[in-house]
Amino acid sequence: MATVLYITAHPNDPQTSFSLAVGKEFIEAYREANPADEVIHLDLFKENVPQIDADVFSGWGKLQSGSSFEQLSDTEKAKVARLGALVEQFVAADKYVFVSPMWNFSFPPVLKAYIDAVSVAGKTFKYTENGPVGLLTSKKAAHIQASGGVYSEGPAAAFESGHSYLNKIMQFYGVPSFEGIFVEGMAAAPDKAQTIKEEAIVKAKALAERF
Repeated sequence: MATVLYITAHPNDPQTSFSLAVGKEFIEAYREANPADEVIHLDLFKENVPQIDADVFSGWGKLQSGSSFEQLSDTEKAKVARLGALVEQFVAADKYVFVSPMWNFSFPPVLKAYIDAVSVAGKTFKYTENGPVGLLTSKKAAHIQASGGVYSEGPAAAFESGHSYLNKIMQFYGVPSFEGIFVEGMAAAPDKAQTIKEEAIVKAKALAERF
């Protein structure tokens, strides 16, 4: 049995979000193909994902200096403990499915906060004399991204920073398989929006069956 983290980063629902609509079809197809697997949905707009701020740095610093967890302030305890829980959950999972819209060429800031939370030396990567090495070499990941324009190819691809960033992060973690599904061009061609979504759903279901 595998554990899948289904990580969504959109404030709306599948009825109004193209990325979530395609993601919903993906995860339903995955569940049907892999009924014994556990799927954990992390809605990042509803989850507590602390930003790495002064409290976190202070708490980490105290722990590194030899203080016990109980010596941290209540705020430090809450944030440090939550960050620790997020990375432990991430490392324990076998597969990752990220679903996000493109906002200003990237993704919503809550997804960046989540990536920061799980990018921990000794957990998802390690430092060596030859540079950092990823530790998640047995995992696989996928990303479903929606955008009003077409950014997966052509001249506009130079501006795309969401999927390409996640690709770099997965490589950094050592994840050997990272695939993308792009739901794109709905604003550029609104009369084709439904067709674009339906075609993306077909691709998503096909990926889910072999994911």
